Amino acid sequence: MDLFGDLRRMNKRQVLNFAMIVSSALMIWKGLIVITGSESPIVVVLSGSMEPAFHRGDLLFLTNFHDDPIRAGEIVVFKVEGRDIPIVHRVIKIHEKENGNIKFLTKGDNNEVDDRGLYKEGQNWLEKKDVVGRARGFLPYVGMVTIIMNDYPKFKYALLAVMGAYVLLKRES
Repeated sequence: MDLFGDLRRMNKRQVLNFAMIVSSALMIWKGLIVITGSESPIVVVLSGSMEPAFHRGDLLFLTNFHDDPIRAGEIVVFKVEGRDIPIVHRVIKIHEKENGNIKFLTKGDNNEVDDRGLYKEGQNWLEKKDVVGRARGFLPYVGMVTIIMNDYPKFKYALLAVMGAYVLLKRES
């Protein structure tokens, strides 16, 4: 009986299981990107600017089909040049040019003023290219785990270490 050979086979199997879990998660994510048309099909609301519609920690499901026109009242997730984190706000005004180009203005439901102060300097309107996606559904407070991990990085690393150790050390029956 080769004890070390058995341990090596068991470790290889566990490493392969871990690699399969990670690659499956990546494939699901890429599949969601293709199906939804959004570079980020799931986002977490990080502030209270959209209350009462969405609260901090709500998980939003997005789509971004380019042939679907943006309308006033829709909730969009957009990126602004110079900011890393996308913003979730409502479209309050549409400006359509004669050539068919559409520009729009956003505002958080819980904010007193529109978002022109958030846009890059000199920008007064957003364009379709700025949109990451449109909110199509949500799960309340499910994203609080993400917020906690961002607010407390040590917790995030501890959780990842525990999950990794569990997958690697779990014995199959």
